[in-house]
Amino acid sequence: MSITPPRDKSRLGTRTRLVHAGRDPSQQHGFVNTPIYRGSTVLFPSYDAIQNRRADYTYGTAGTPTVRALEAAWTELAGAAGTVLTPSGLAAITVGLLACLKAGDHLLVTDSAYRPTRVFCDGFLKRFGVETTYYEPTVGAGIADLMRDNTAAVLTEAPGSQSFEMQDIPAIAEVAHARGACVLMDNTWATPLLFPPHERGVDIAIEAGTKYLSGGSDLLLGLTSANAKYWPALRRTFDQFAMCAGAEDVFLALRGLRTLPLRLREHGEQALTLARWFQGRPEVARVLHPALPEDPGHAIWSRDFLGSSGLFSIILKPCPESAVAAMLDGLELFGMGFSWGGFESLVIPFDCAPYRTANPWAPGGPGLRFQVGLEDLDDLTRDLEAGFARLRAAS
Repeated sequence: MSITPPRDKSRLGTRTRLVHAGRDPSQQHGFVNTPIYRGSTVLFPSYDAIQNRRADYTYGTAGTPTVRALEAAWTELAGAAGTVLTPSGLAAITVGLLACLKAGDHLLVTDSAYRPTRVFCDGFLKRFGVETTYYEPTVGAGIADLMRDNTAAVLTEAPGSQSFEMQDIPAIAEVAHARGACVLMDNTWATPLLFPPHERGVDIAIEAGTKYLSGGSDLLLGLTSANAKYWPALRRTFDQFAMCAGAEDVFLALRGLRTLPLRLREHGEQALTLARWFQGRPEVARVLHPALPEDPGHAIWSRDFLGSSGLFSIILKPCPESAVAAMLDGLELFGMGFSWGGFESLVIPFDCAPYRTANPWAPGGPGLRFQVGLEDLDDLTRDLEAGFARLRAAS
């Protein structure tokens, strides 16, 4: 006997909902998971069906049962009207922006945005007649002073990529909506589990499923969800591009969805413990983590967020680049690589100064961004202690 999904999910907790969301074993011969559907051509049963598109599925680019399962699950989790899946997080950002912009529009983007987002805005959007202005991340309701008659959208990201400034999303949304502008948010750091974007006033929310939804550093995926007002435009834009995610990546993301709350909680607790450990290190000038009471954005984080994830940064006290290299090159448990959200710990050096334009980036020392994985914390701190010893010896 196969099990059908619960009819009334309103009383269920988040973990229970994620176990059941987007899957129906009764439609899969009783198998727990929706299988991988690969394909382009869909056969119609009759002339009438193909002429009038009378079918649940019409062509591979319009969706498959695997795709629909993840779209439905993420829509439920995000509290959205609908979701589209793209082959990367950056693709999710671009389809979201293109859904609400046209030639002649003005776009406001936080100065702390994911750098490839800036490349898209300063390149592609500029060539097609959209002007972008970057704003200071903590501007809040003061964004009203930057709005123009043709400002069509505001792109937010909280906390900021690498630099971790917090943004007052509800205040920005209130101002933007009063002027008829769309509010977009890159919510990859928190996911809807820690920041429900559409409840906080975001019209189009963007996630890189490559990160926590994967959990294994083994897929590329983007998810863009929208509220009822912007869902038709988002779906129409997506269909015009046919920017489809890979079938196996969607399947892996569905599998990762079931354990997302447990992994995200563990990443968050591990990272916060390590962030406090860094606060006690003499080599560290500052820790950039909004869940720390000393962080400038802590009050906003406490008000709007339901927890923290596994990514944060530190600023080292002034030291030569060769000393930073000595520290990182000898690490055994922290790999050096981009992305995050997997089971393994990572670190990258970073410097926002070359591309920040709204406010100068001058932290006073080298920056390091850490993704804290699922290893034993004692092992991670021993690895870092040895790294700091190499840094001191090379300074």
